[in-house]
Amino acid sequence: MSTVKTATTKRSAAAVVSDDYLNLIKRFPLRPLRSDADLKQAGSVLDEIVGRSDLSSGERDYMEGLARFIRDYEVEHIRHRLKKLKPIELLKHLMEENNMNTSELGYVLGSRGLASEVLNGKRGLSKTLIAKLSR
Repeated sequence: MSTVKTATTKRSAAAVVSDDYLNLIKRFPLRPLRSDADLKQAGSVLDEIVGRSDLSSGERDYMEGLARFIRDYEVEHIRHRLKKLKPIELLKHLMEENNMNTSELGYVLGSRGLASEVLNGKRGLSKTLIAKLSR
């Protein structure tokens, strides 16, 4: 009889976890990412659940797994591409990834004019500017 009870208890616990977890799995299955399109979709799903304080244990497990697949893809694919970029191309990429415009870059660097000159190749990235960007 205790075996039945244990099996029932395990099944009940799995059902509680499974509902939240399986809803996320149906939306975006947990598997290695194979393309930039997969990465974009996975990032979108992760953005919706990360930072929520009301996640179930199944949702937390899913989030951790998805974050791992995203990190693995980025390490394997994106970092290699970024290493090949010139400094200004990398800066433009980072601005795009962070939805940053020239005015916002100007705030970081000290002036919009300076940001514009850097982005247009009229002015190089000095050690001072690189330090500001890194902060």
